[in-house]
Amino acid sequence: MDALDRALVNRLQDGIPVAERPFQATAQELGITEQAVVDRIQRMVDAGVLSRFGPLYNAERLGGEVTLAAMAVPEERFEDVAALVNGYPEVAHNYAREHKLNMWFVVSTEQPGRIRVVLDDIRRRSGLPVYDMPREREFYIGLRFKL
Repeated sequence: MDALDRALVNRLQDGIPVAERPFQATAQELGITEQAVVDRIQRMVDAGVLSRFGPLYNAERLGGEVTLAAMAVPEERFEDVAALVNGYPEVAHNYAREHKLNMWFVVSTEQPGRIRVVLDDIRRRSGLPVYDMPREREFYIGLRFKL
């Protein structure tokens, strides 16, 4: 990442306007073209610098569900199980952790009841327990990463 990439990522963490040309204002702020904004974002996603780029939806307000899940995956199976878990379109994030429960992932579904189906399928296909940790209370922490 160069200085302009860092400035772009820092700016995008504050949100993007809902507009016909959402990157136009950002481009003007950074003194580059709108196409340069799009190209830089795509390059960072393609290179794995950004794991994803897209909107965050509140699935529950849209009638769906969200949960955090965890698994204790044997190290020798970790990559295979990660590929299995990541193969579900409902899995938004998947993180390796240094803990007995070493795989944590977020499942977001469009319909109530679908989380149970996804977690049961992962459990069946992996042969490993999947721990469902639904949110009891929401905290907004305004997470930003200053680059």
